[in-house]
Amino acid sequence: MQGEGALLGRRQIFIRFAGCNLNCNYCDTPQSRDMNAGYEISSANLYQKIEDLKTPDLHSFSLTGGEPLLNADFIKNFLEEYSLKCLLETNGSLPNEIEKIVDYLTYASVDVKLPEHKAVSDWESLFTRELESINLLIDEGINTYCKVVVLPGTPADEIGWIASRIKYGVQKSSKLSMVLQPASPLEDWTYCPSKLLRISEETGKHLDVLTIPQVHKLLHLR
Repeated sequence: MQGEGALLGRRQIFIRFAGCNLNCNYCDTPQSRDMNAGYEISSANLYQKIEDLKTPDLHSFSLTGGEPLLNADFIKNFLEEYSLKCLLETNGSLPNEIEKIVDYLTYASVDVKLPEHKAVSDWESLFTRELESINLLIDEGINTYCKVVVLPGTPADEIGWIASRIKYGVQKSSKLSMVLQPASPLEDWTYCPSKLLRISEETGKHLDVLTIPQVHKLLHLR
């Protein structure tokens, strides 16, 4: 069950790729950063696994990770052979790789990083590439939203600043929503629930905004 973002509650099959090119301090699947954490599989075997998992309530497929775009060539070849309704969950740092598969996508979630996430040493360069990815996806007609993981210590005005830069950096920002995802565990927010309201208010000055926690963890799914 998709427990994050704008497709919350949709039944999906998750195709999780090993390896990530970033090193976020809040990562909830650190084992997926390692390319050796996965195993090689052929397109035919992957498709058979998908067929075995299909249920009547299946909505779509999630290409996730790690960072799935490190495997863009495999994804392109796979989706050329097997037509699937897909959500790409990406950090947006590899716009050139998005170009390879954009024709095969239906949805995209771009996980925008904050400076405090310490994902890379050059945050401005990463943010520029994230904006490029968002623009590319929207221009190609992909149903796209951005997601930002917020921590109890995240300043509300910093999120407002990020949202304003996205508004002016994305040509069709009126078609873009920002999903605020409070970092798990939610117990960390027990003594600062109003902080999420302030963060939402600052974001709403610039973009359509939703606040959605990781629901699959509350339901012990996925």
